[in-house]
Amino acid sequence: MATFRKRPGPQGRTVWQAQIIRIGERPKYATFDTKLAAQEWARQVENLMDRREWVDRTEGDRTLLSMALERYEREILPGKAASAQVAERNRLRALSGRRIARVALTKIGGADVAEFLRERQNEGVSANTIRLDLASISHVYTVARTAWGMPYLTNPVPLAKTARPRLPAGRDRRLQDGEEPRLIAAAGRGFGAIIRFALATAMRRSEIAGLTWDRVDLKQRAAHLPTTKNGTARSVPLSRDAIAVLKSVKGQQDDDEKEGSVFGLSENAISMAWKRVIRATRIEGLTFHDLRHEAISRLFERTDLDAMEIARISGHRTLSMLSRYTHLRAHHLAERMDGAPRGHRRKRRPAGSRGVATTKAAHGRQN
Repeated sequence: MATFRKRPGPQGRTVWQAQIIRIGERPKYATFDTKLAAQEWARQVENLMDRREWVDRTEGDRTLLSMALERYEREILPGKAASAQVAERNRLRALSGRRIARVALTKIGGADVAEFLRERQNEGVSANTIRLDLASISHVYTVARTAWGMPYLTNPVPLAKTARPRLPAGRDRRLQDGEEPRLIAAAGRGFGAIIRFALATAMRRSEIAGLTWDRVDLKQRAAHLPTTKNGTARSVPLSRDAIAVLKSVKGQQDDDEKEGSVFGLSENAISMAWKRVIRATRIEGLTFHDLRHEAISRLFERTDLDAMEIARISGHRTLSMLSRYTHLRAHHLAERMDGAPRGHRRKRRPAGSRGVATTKAAHGRQN
């Protein structure tokens, strides 16, 4: 049976508190401006309890999004890949300061998310940044529903689907005629090896920087990556070109260097070296990450590997994500239409004519 009592409220007002206490149930309290409202709430709650349909939303009602973001950072983030933690931690903390973060989890709806989207768009941030913000909020709700005892929560992010900005098309920049030898020549022996290795393996910059000799098996022709961007380990098969790069690098290192980093450069050092090479060659619109696009596209054009096999090499979890990294040249597709085998490559034109310039490192089937 519910009980009601009059209590002093804010600004000198009088409020009514309803209290429902049943054996085996957590006490339930709610405060209202009038006794009639308190009685109506108590009747509804008791009816639901009688039908065993009552859901205690207290936790969700008193948990602000900012509190959930802080808990997510404390409990969930440490289990993710180390390479992704810094960026996501910064994102979570920035979200905690937003207006939407001052609202309880049970109270946030599609309209609140749409308003948040408009705020971010007015600030001029990119569509991809907004996508990452929404992904963080959405995952907080998923964790709260499945691991924090709030299964009644409704994820508000899908409710604002029509308000989301359209993501730009994935980058389609590939190496143009003569760019690869120019890059390698300007890079010198050390950084040139990294460029060649990136084109031979489709590995990310962080993966190349973190590669150590104890994770390279030249006999089995594989490089083991215990931690990757998507949080899973994978082994990258090493083609003849990749093996040649590694043997060349190893042959130039001292004995003590052969126990540590393969290339001896951090992610930041690779980025700085890339900027120097780009300035020296005056090549426009090319990023180091575009080498990954180039490598994956070459696997489709120059080998008979299927999409699933290439996804295993590149580390993409879905074929849809793999497709964003694959940009096939029209002339290769035209040759395939005329019956050329998949690994077929047309002969280079004589010097002085326009053709597909390649280096020795780019030749041959990728095994």
